[in-house]
Amino acid sequence: MLKTELLESLVAIAETGNLSKAAEKMCRTQSALSLQIKKLEEIVGQPLFVRDNKGVSLTEAGKTLLSYAHKMLQLNYKALNELRSGPTHEVIRLGIPTDYITRYISSCLLDFIREFTFIELVIDTDVSGNLFKRLDRGEFDLIIATHWQPPKDGTLLFERNFRWVAAKDGKAHLGENLPVALYPENCPIRAQVFANHQLNMRPINLLLSTPSPEALCMAVESDIVIAPIAEFRINNKMQVLDPYVHRLPILPVFNESLYVNPACQSESIEPLITLIQAYVASYE
Repeated sequence: MLKTELLESLVAIAETGNLSKAAEKMCRTQSALSLQIKKLEEIVGQPLFVRDNKGVSLTEAGKTLLSYAHKMLQLNYKALNELRSGPTHEVIRLGIPTDYITRYISSCLLDFIREFTFIELVIDTDVSGNLFKRLDRGEFDLIIATHWQPPKDGTLLFERNFRWVAAKDGKAHLGENLPVALYPENCPIRAQVFANHQLNMRPINLLLSTPSPEALCMAVESDIVIAPIAEFRINNKMQVLDPYVHRLPILPVFNESLYVNPACQSESIEPLITLIQAYVASYE
């Protein structure tokens, strides 16, 4: 029998990659958490983690069980919520970067809306810099946001690589002054473009500023501008530009992470987090 508390411990260690951090998150001692994992490994008959000086990482068996753990915990939360006495109406306020909303809506948020009918999910989109500020002001219960620095108070979901792209066989990238499209102010990608632009690089002529990734891609495909685009959006109508060859700002790896408002009192936020993490686990 796979008990809920054992699966919660597995998820906590997988998320943090560190026994002491996971123990702190679970409000347990490190030795108690180690015993729970040992018990879980005895139940499944296989080692779930590899331990070294850097921390712990999942074995193949651990990755398989983690995927099931997310789904089982989600079902547990759903059952408990549905069996509560009397229907209640809750509101969860979620912030997502404009350029990622379609992926999350189509992958997991529709499932949450379909299953948790007593919860109103309020979704607002903005650039990540604004999402961080609005979370601090208490406007959201949780956000998904992008940054170039490792998340200190958040949970890493994905690492995103952005590439400079131009139209395939286009000419926009050949002039000395570069026609560029970027996301709006307070976007981390835009901030890093200007932060890493040096005097020996080609001058940037900003022609388009928009929160819409579709608009950026259309402008690139039309050979009007070049732009930094997430790898998963690059298509056969584009060509990737080497920043060293074309004297462009180097783009760091960006992390896409989940941040929770510590003042949030809703217990229903947990199944939403579990569902998002299950999507991430299946995507990887």
